[in-house]
Amino acid sequence: MPRSPRNLAPWLATAALLCGHALLAQEATQDAVEEGPEQAVRDGAFMETIDVNLVNIDVYVTDRKGEPVLGLTRDDFELLEEGRPMPITNFYAVEEGRPTSGGVPSVVEAGPAEEPPAEPGSGATELDVPDEQRLHLVVYVDNYNIRPFNRNRVFRRVREFLTNLAREDRVMLVSYDRTLNYRHPFTGDPQLVAQALFELETVTGHAVHQDSERRDLLRAVNEAERINDVLWNVRTFAESSFNDLSFSVDAMREIVDSLAGLPGRKALLYVSDGIAMRPGEEMFYLLLQKFNETSVMSMAQEFNGSRLFDQLASQANANRVAFYTIDAAGLRPPSSASVEVAEISQAGLTTFYDQTLISNLQAPLLTLAERTGGKAIINTNDVGPDLGEIARGFRNYYSLGFNPSHSGSGRQYDVEVRVTGRKDLVVRHRETYRDKPVETRISDGTMSTLLYGESRNPMRVNLALREAAADPEEAGYYLVTVVVEIPIGEMTLIPRDEVHVGRARVFFVAMDEEGGLSEVQETPVDLRIPKDLVDEAREQLYPYQVQLRMRAGPHRLAVGVLDEVGAEASYVARTFVVGNA
Repeated sequence: MPRSPRNLAPWLATAALLCGHALLAQEATQDAVEEGPEQAVRDGAFMETIDVNLVNIDVYVTDRKGEPVLGLTRDDFELLEEGRPMPITNFYAVEEGRPTSGGVPSVVEAGPAEEPPAEPGSGATELDVPDEQRLHLVVYVDNYNIRPFNRNRVFRRVREFLTNLAREDRVMLVSYDRTLNYRHPFTGDPQLVAQALFELETVTGHAVHQDSERRDLLRAVNEAERINDVLWNVRTFAESSFNDLSFSVDAMREIVDSLAGLPGRKALLYVSDGIAMRPGEEMFYLLLQKFNETSVMSMAQEFNGSRLFDQLASQANANRVAFYTIDAAGLRPPSSASVEVAEISQAGLTTFYDQTLISNLQAPLLTLAERTGGKAIINTNDVGPDLGEIARGFRNYYSLGFNPSHSGSGRQYDVEVRVTGRKDLVVRHRETYRDKPVETRISDGTMSTLLYGESRNPMRVNLALREAAADPEEAGYYLVTVVVEIPIGEMTLIPRDEVHVGRARVFFVAMDEEGGLSEVQETPVDLRIPKDLVDEAREQLYPYQVQLRMRAGPHRLAVGVLDEVGAEASYVARTFVVGNA
């Protein structure tokens, strides 16, 4: 499965596509368009382009008991951006998985889409659900921060939860075991993921090793007579834990980034025993209480991970991903039951230690859920009822769309949704969104097509491979000719004097057999067609040709094509083998 582009920067020499300093080498297309009306297609046309950027905010409204509140209309909601009221241009309401009003929102943040073929599921009745409202759910099991017993107990309830997904929903299973492992790709059959959870139950949970380190450190603190006898140990523990935290957050960000280009609602069900917001904080507090040395708390601040989780939440909001987090540890026993804390128990510090440790582990779970419009499940040994509430939320929600006055600024904006005149209701939604430039949105869509294979091709673009010749300059590399065939009849053309003009942008990204990703590359395509040839041209394909330098072996190539004038986008991907592999 894929690794993120940032992981490949040090070894570009072995990336999937190379040509000198540029990733893609564009070849002239004149030879491919010598016949017919395409001969009149030339670069350099100037025209206005359209960037329609509808922002969708998914809203879950419940009463104080957690029951969905149904029957609300567009007029019941107030939507604010940076504190300013915004007109709700698109409204979509769903009750028990069935749309009740609003029709189909017109634009997806990552680009237009066509509906992929449905797979058999075990949930609700099949409905004609627009791509913009289909749910992609990632079950993310953090094996590095969980104990096997807790994980396997929760899995029983997660399997029940998966059976409540709707037929059109898609679910994927990943785990973090110091590195990301893609256990099952997106599927419309949740039983396949439920079965994969049984296989995951045999994998070691690394939190047991962290418990051992913590016990050793507690023993050292108990036995220390001077703060300097143990300060280095505590600092080393905090530093190592913060390093582990950074890798854990990076893995979650990689998943969140990969989901950016998928249309519709996206959710990440994160299962762990908690992950420390400020690693080692409880140990520094023990030193403060035992030795009355206030300076240790400034040292503790060096390992504050709040910024990492703030960035993760912002990235999730930018990609329309909601976090649903589970503290699989449930109701933790008091630390006084442990021999290692007997001494601090006698000193009256056990309750303080427990409170600090538990709140530290649960703080990220609460932060990620609250900021992204999800839900945190904490302090319970039976997560079933809360998972049932989440499943009901997936089937009962509102989607509010608005058109911001700015377009493609790249900035993050605060949003707030209220139900007018109803302060007794709980309203969940993401707190921010990022106004992505169109280039970023199409790039995201191209990358997601590469990774997850859900092509959306309303323009009927075709991706063809013409030839692969051995590179005369370096053994093991081939020059692969790729042709992106764009139906001219699907392009929006604007009359200008004696010609009709159009403009497209083509995005490329590739992945090798080891999951190594290239960066997404972009190039413009300008069309100029004499007006007397337009009708004939609409029946033709415009073959945009590039030559890619690739290693021998299997590759997957994805292409995104944006009609800038018509604001339409298509994504296609193809898997092929280069050379004699």
